Amino acid sequence: MLRLAHKTALVTGGSRGIGTAIVKRLAAEGANIIFTYVNAAEKAMALVGEVESYGVKVAAIKADTGNTDDIDSLVAAAAAMGKIDILVNNAGVFKTGAIDDSSADLEAFKNQWEVNTHGVVHMVRASLPIMNDGGRIINLGSTGATRSPYPGIGDYGATKAAMAAYTRSWARELGQRNITVNIIQPGLIDTDMNPSDGPFSAEMLKAVALGRYGEAKDIAAAVAFLASDDAQYITGSTLNVDGGQSA
Repeated sequence: MLRLAHKTALVTGGSRGIGTAIVKRLAAEGANIIFTYVNAAEKAMALVGEVESYGVKVAAIKADTGNTDDIDSLVAAAAAMGKIDILVNNAGVFKTGAIDDSSADLEAFKNQWEVNTHGVVHMVRASLPIMNDGGRIINLGSTGATRSPYPGIGDYGATKAAMAAYTRSWARELGQRNITVNIIQPGLIDTDMNPSDGPFSAEMLKAVALGRYGEAKDIAAAVAFLASDDAQYITGSTLNVDGGQSA
C-alpha cells in the first residue's frame, strides 16, 4: 500500500543531494511531486523523467527560495495544479566563517539567512492558503543548530536554530487545522556539500556513535514517515537523523 497515494508534495531544492532523495522517496510512496531547482536545469529534467516512471505527476519549477518574488511565482504555479498536502523546506546554503574574520563575505552570510530562514518563513506563509487541512510541513534543519563542532559555524547554525524555533511555534499556530509541523536535523550525510571522503571527515566521525556517514536516503525515509498518517500525532518535534552524533 502506498502511504502517500493521491497526495501532492512541494519540495524545495529537489534537484540534487538530499532533495533528490526526498523527491524520489515521496514519489515511490505515491505522491505527486512539485520540486524546485535554481541552476541545475539538466539534473532537474532528468529527475522529472525518473519520477514519472513511478506513475505519478511531477513538475520542476525554477525558483530561488531566497527571493520572495520567486516564491510567490512558485506558489502561484503550484496553486494552478491544485492544493498541496506536503511542504518540504529542503533548500539551503552552507556558509562558514569566523566572527573575527575581517575578510568575511557578508553578502554570502546575508544570502544564507535569506535562503535558510527568511525564505522558509515566506514559503510557509505563501503556501498555507493552498495547503489542505491535515497537511504536513517538514523543515530540514541541522545538528549545527544545537552544537558547534568546529569554529566558524555560528552563522549557519543560527539560521537552523531559528528554523527549529519557528517549527515549534508553527505547530502551535496550525494545530487547529490539523497541520503538523516538524523539523529533521541531519548529521553527517554523504553529499556533494559534505562528502564522506572529505578532508575533515575522519575527525568529524569521531563524534558519531555509528562511526559512519549517513546517506541521503536516510533523510528521505524520515521525511516520508513524517508526511504519512503514521506520524499524524507528531508535531512540533525535532528529529535528529545523525547516527548518534548528538547522543
